[in-house]
Amino acid sequence: QVQLVESGGGLVQAGGSLRLSCAASGLTFKNNAMGWFRQAPGKEREFVASVNWNGDITDYSDSVKGRGTISRTIGGNSVYLQMNNLELEDTAMYYCVLRNWNSGSRWSRDYEYWGQGTQVTVSS
Repeated sequence: QVQLVESGGGLVQAGGSLRLSCAASGLTFKNNAMGWFRQAPGKEREFVASVNWNGDITDYSDSVKGRGTISRTIGGNSVYLQMNNLELEDTAMYYCVLRNWNSGSRWSRDYEYWGQGTQVTVSS
């Protein structure tokens, strides 16, 4: 059974930084793409970032490009999201995702596995 466990969320002031982590277990397919989505209260879930199976191809939403960095352990099943210069609009529940394919996607339907989420709250 595949499990994704996120950590690293919390309360941070605008302009600050956070590093989100996600560890996957129970995988049978080795070369999985991973990523992050987020959902703010009253809003639809949105793509944040993705990374392919070996970490050399990344993709970011326009809202975090230049402020976020996604990375992963090579050959491992952990993914990280470093977020800098946080804005009030970054407040959301952040979900780690994983798909049974080697390349990332911006579409939530392409990810078979989702974590429970970690809350990020940015204050002014």
